[in-house]
Amino acid sequence: MTCRTSDSDKASADKSVADLSNRRHPILDRIVLPLATAHSRRMLARLLEATADTAKSQNNTLLSKIRRNQKTEYGRDYGFSNIRGYEDFVRQIPITKYETLEPYIEKVKAGNIEAMFGDGQKVFMFAKTSGTTNAPKYIPVTTPFLQEYRQGWNAFGIKVLMDHPDAFLRPIVQMTSPMDEEYSSGGFPCGAITGLMAATQKRLVRRYYVVPRDIGYIADATARYYCAMRFCITTNAAFMITASPATQLRLVRTADQFARQLIRDVHDGTICEDMDIPTDLRRQFAGRLSRDVNSANRLNAIAEQTGRLLPRDYWNLSFLANWTGGTMGLHLRDFPEYFGDVPVRDIGLLASEGRMSTPIEDHTSSGVLDLCSNFYEFIPADEYESKKPTVLRAHELEKNREYFILLTTSAGFYRYDIGDRIRVTGFHQSAPKIEFLHKGLHTCSITGEKLTEQQVVMAFDEAAQKFNLNAHNFVLAPQWSECPFYRLHLEPTDTLDAQLAQNLSEEFERRIQAINIEYASKRESGRLAEVQLNLLPNQWLTNYDSKRAACQRRGNEQYKHRFLLSQVGDDQEFPVTRQHG
Repeated sequence: MTCRTSDSDKASADKSVADLSNRRHPILDRIVLPLATAHSRRMLARLLEATADTAKSQNNTLLSKIRRNQKTEYGRDYGFSNIRGYEDFVRQIPITKYETLEPYIEKVKAGNIEAMFGDGQKVFMFAKTSGTTNAPKYIPVTTPFLQEYRQGWNAFGIKVLMDHPDAFLRPIVQMTSPMDEEYSSGGFPCGAITGLMAATQKRLVRRYYVVPRDIGYIADATARYYCAMRFCITTNAAFMITASPATQLRLVRTADQFARQLIRDVHDGTICEDMDIPTDLRRQFAGRLSRDVNSANRLNAIAEQTGRLLPRDYWNLSFLANWTGGTMGLHLRDFPEYFGDVPVRDIGLLASEGRMSTPIEDHTSSGVLDLCSNFYEFIPADEYESKKPTVLRAHELEKNREYFILLTTSAGFYRYDIGDRIRVTGFHQSAPKIEFLHKGLHTCSITGEKLTEQQVVMAFDEAAQKFNLNAHNFVLAPQWSECPFYRLHLEPTDTLDAQLAQNLSEEFERRIQAINIEYASKRESGRLAEVQLNLLPNQWLTNYDSKRAACQRRGNEQYKHRFLLSQVGDDQEFPVTRQHG
């Protein structure tokens, strides 16, 4: 599928390369830019100034969230009117899980905003994310929540652009997901908050997004990534920004895989007919594309010279922005092959529930605690599962200690256990700098799927019931490869031969996808591969558990079998003898 080029076409290609660096910005953008950057600088200054007195800043943040909602149903039920300070707050409100909030959230989803939110607050949507069992969580995105979320992004964005000023007013590669995957009974859209953020972005910034938002509606993952690269590969992209680094790798690997077809489409102003793109979207995208012979020739020259089509050759990236903490950092091993030595900026500890940290330098997952957006409490990691754990505030943390975070947010969540384990890496003035380690004690997330042990056990039980099998001893463990996956370690029995075990593994995979929407999304997009079965020697897991139980200081009654391992390499002792899948 090589595009044939003439000498004049090659000369035009050389000119297009020069134009990428010499292209002038629209006059209006150059006029508006100082105003926009001044606003973002104020957001950054606000964040950093708050670190001078962490205790005072956090107290103000807490009381503002309590006062705003004290006349709501939730506020009345938990005595918000009696809260004058932190001691009252702790006395009135227990540590909370989603299940406690769910009845109130369901009322808001049905249209009763006053169940959780006071006067002057609008609910724009519900951010949808995987729950701990088989039901997703719905996080209300309110007026103050959206404002704080945006202010956090502004602070992050202006700092990274100040550090990499050559990225100003250049194309941005960002993938977003739809904000309206479904609608609540009250008519609220439910989906990804990234969709709302992109739709309401400032016009100055939005015009530099080169991937159309509606690409998120393409169901087929390969077609979605191909279409995104069709739009952005001809630009002089300044940076890529996604939550998961796996997304960035999938984008550029798709371009490399379909290099010849992609070059032909650029040359002809088309999108490959073989890609599964809905007719209405294909028609919409076609109206935005035109023949680009110069770019096609430039890309073709790269492919012929290097044998690959890699971003380190066709883009001049200033930086990459994505998660780098926890297991996400494993993806960075593949970055040099595709991107060269481009700097990487962690986007911070960020979830649908809110932004918790803002990194202010490259090549670290550590960021300054966002004191203005949320109120935080912390449980020492070694007390996380105790009935009455020590609870500390932000100004009481110690360097190099590990904690679990409790969040109080403008989404109506109070003392909410989000299950994130962090380490304090240092301080910016009096505010802790934190890095994400992993989700809770019984959670794993290689690409952002946030798989819980409860989900794993539920999926296995349902799969076993389909084949009329009794409960079996098993362990699910994350595995690292170009496309990460989970390995299902399973003991054979008299009633479980190799073929039945493989059938069980495949059904388990289907059940996990049905239970965890984020796991299903990662599988569909190709960021995770299917579960692979490993049949262990007879009684191996039984003996393994016995040995580990014997090492427990308080005896066997304290030992709990782990069905889900959290970190890559946790199963390094396990023999991989018979792999299937």
